[in-house]
Amino acid sequence: MTLAEFLKSLVDFSEEELTDILSNFKREEIPKNEVLVEQGKICRRLYFVERGIARNYYLNSDGKEITQLFFGEGRFMSSLESFFQESPSTYYLELLEDSVIVSITKERLDLLFDRYHKMEKLGRLLATEMLTKVVQKINAIQFQTAQERYEYMLTEYPDITYRVPLGHIASYLGMSQETLSRIRKRKL
Repeated sequence: MTLAEFLKSLVDFSEEELTDILSNFKREEIPKNEVLVEQGKICRRLYFVERGIARNYYLNSDGKEITQLFFGEGRFMSSLESFFQESPSTYYLELLEDSVIVSITKERLDLLFDRYHKMEKLGRLLATEMLTKVVQKINAIQFQTAQERYEYMLTEYPDITYRVPLGHIASYLGMSQETLSRIRKRKL
């Protein structure tokens, strides 16, 4: 899904508005394993995934990578607290496949919010979606069994097991790779 298609699916922008909005974004093809944001650095861009998949993760006290979220096609991604508060990021943001990414700086985004009332609506819709995803993830870890978390992940990301290393999936689900393997074996 292109950024233009995504924006039009949420808000009724005129062609003139859409052209102006899109002119503020930068489109790039970026290789697999590229880290877009490093922990401790300020995230300067909001990204939209046109093609590819990415994750944000942090290092726990043992230095182990813990995946918080995945971002597939048609999703915005960033280290949100870092981007909006201009503070050091808690997370790394890494591309897991060769990707096509469209991005915008906070300054440009703020200009668009000032210029177009419809952009404020878009921002509200996106903020609601991102907050909902985080709450769903917290609830899943707290209240669901490992099997239920795995099944929910597959509804969100149906082809993820073919695109992402199992270690990343296990850490996202809050389980060991062994537990993930047992769950996957039961599903076959």
